[in-house]
Amino acid sequence: MTIRKTFAAALAAAFLGAATQVSAQAYPTKPINVIVPYAAGGNTDVIARIVLDHMAQTLRQQLVIENIGGAGGTTGSYRAAKAAPDGYTIMVGQMGTHGAAPALYPNLPYDPLTDFEHVSQLSDTPIAVFGKRALPVNTLQELIALIKADPNKLNNGHGGVGSTSHVACLLFTSMIGARSPQVAYRGSGPALNDLVAGVYDFMCDQIPHTVPQVIAGNIKAFAIATPERSPAIPAVPTTTEAGMPTFIASGWNAMFAPKGTPKEVVNKLAAAVDAALRDPATRKKLEDIGAVIPAKTGPDALRNLVASEIEKWTPVIKAAGVVAN
Repeated sequence: MTIRKTFAAALAAAFLGAATQVSAQAYPTKPINVIVPYAAGGNTDVIARIVLDHMAQTLRQQLVIENIGGAGGTTGSYRAAKAAPDGYTIMVGQMGTHGAAPALYPNLPYDPLTDFEHVSQLSDTPIAVFGKRALPVNTLQELIALIKADPNKLNNGHGGVGSTSHVACLLFTSMIGARSPQVAYRGSGPALNDLVAGVYDFMCDQIPHTVPQVIAGNIKAFAIATPERSPAIPAVPTTTEAGMPTFIASGWNAMFAPKGTPKEVVNKLAAAVDAALRDPATRKKLEDIGAVIPAKTGPDALRNLVASEIEKWTPVIKAAGVVAN
């Protein structure tokens, strides 16, 4: 390569770098597409809409949700991982897509740690055990006894293999020493709808999208798998109070961007998340449905969370012998 060509290449690279920096500083200049890898109405969708509503004010742009369900959230997550790293396609994932998926899917087409820029956690989401209204039991111990009496009788619904609701009940049933036939849906929203309709018998899921149905008396809540009761459903006992102190589990939701998204863009998104979580009105909306504001936010905290969740759930899933095709 001649000196002239070398200089031209270097100049072009410099201009490209400068243009990228200017673009990142001006970001966002158009609406942002936000992939939620589950059907509308589920826990991840509900949390995302609350936080994104405030983020839109901070960023002064629309954040448009695109619900892409399927394969326990991994279909939408893969789509997000392969999107252009320009900040205009991001995603809201959760424990299932970025914590449990590596153990469940031998051919998972993305790596939760290396194929994304970690933006920030949005919420912690306590998990509870629920049942259809017509179920002839009212306590967790009565439910456990009913499951053990005939493991093939009660069906367990969930939001898809690898979803939080699926993994949570894997843990629950393994701890009581019994398994139930499973009914998989394309997200916890449709799964909850069918629990209300009495199509299947019980589920283990995050409480934010289930609270209204519990309060309305449309489903039963047997116990919440946290050390303390939730202010959103204070009448529901903890698993410790219900006689199962070792069943402690909580989900979470978080924002991710494709690998290679400029650091300035990631930081702007993380700052907008922080602004939303500091806003009293947004916090109240989250807390009213049982979500918990995370103690630590930002890219580093989320990256550490994802790594620890993969380490936590992998042995649980492998011990259960469950593998998704």
